[in-house]
Amino acid sequence: MQQSELPFNSLCTTQIHLAERELSTFLAAVVQLFGADQARLSIEDWLNELELMDISPRSTRRDWRTITIGASVRLANRLNVRSQGGHGRTVSFTLPVCRESSLPAGLNTTS
Repeated sequence: MQQSELPFNSLCTTQIHLAERELSTFLAAVVQLFGADQARLSIEDWLNELELMDISPRSTRRDWRTITIGASVRLANRLNVRSQGGHGRTVSFTLPVCRESSLPAGLNTTS
């Protein structure tokens, strides 16, 4: 292994740990609030959101919380459809607040 690859590998390891922590925290909350079935679907949602990220694979920074927010929106939409169809219960929960400066381009409300 070349010496120049060491910092990149260290960054990859850090990013993997951050992603694992973000996903496991999200899934623990989903299991606690909505059960294992919704958690299984939310894993797919989270991975689908990850695939939609427009970032180079060699990027040194990823915003894992953005992926979780996207998966949370999918979960909320899924639960909303179920409750409107007369199946399941009405669900209400609060998503974490994010600063507008951290929103993707086009989502800032002040522009």
